[in-house]
Amino acid sequence: MMNDEMSNNGNGMMDEGLSAAAMGVSMANIDMLMDVPLFITVELGRTKMLLQQALELQSGSVIELDRMAGDPIDVFINDRLIARGEVVVVDDKFAVRITELVTSKPKSE
Repeated sequence: MMNDEMSNNGNGMMDEGLSAAAMGVSMANIDMLMDVPLFITVELGRTKMLLQQALELQSGSVIELDRMAGDPIDVFINDRLIARGEVVVVDDKFAVRITELVTSKPKSE
């Protein structure tokens, strides 16, 4: 017999309520993913240039970006925008202070 918290909604799918046992299994599955490596990208800005301009780059060249100094930078995890922040220096290394978490917008149907 099914736990009272889990009921069939008539179309073969289970309702959102989960039993303690099911939650334990879900947490165990999530724990398995905690060691998965992710690729973090911090984007300061972008620009476009012609191939000829790129070939002319040399030491000391300046590339102008599409953002103003002080604008927030974007933080991506596996190519998905997840946050915005500001550049800071920690122990002589650049770092990012997160100032805003980006929420995904629900897809309209």
